Amino acid sequence: MRSACALLAPGTRETLEQDAGPCVTALPRVGLSDPGGVRDVEVYGLDAWVRLEHDTVFLARFDGGWRVTAAGCVPQGPGEPYSCEIERG
Repeated sequence: MRSACALLAPGTRETLEQDAGPCVTALPRVGLSDPGGVRDVEVYGLDAWVRLEHDTVFLARFDGGWRVTAAGCVPQGPGEPYSCEIERG
C-alpha cells in the first residue's frame, strides 16, 4: 500500500489523510475496484487522464514524475465534472 500512496499527488494524499487518516490505512477503505486495463490516455501539458476499463484516473506532472490527482472517477454526464472517490481538495 505504501507504493500506491507514493503515487498520489501531495494535495490528493493530504486531502485523503485529512478525511480518513494515514494513507496506508485509508486507501484500502476507499473501496476502489480493480481498474482493468488501459483503454485511452490523453495528455494536456502537465495534466493527463487515463481511461481504464473500470475507472478513470487523473494525473499531474511533478518534478519526480506523474502523480495521481484523482482516482475512482466516473463521468456524471455530458459537460459535467467527474465524481471521484479520491481527489485533491
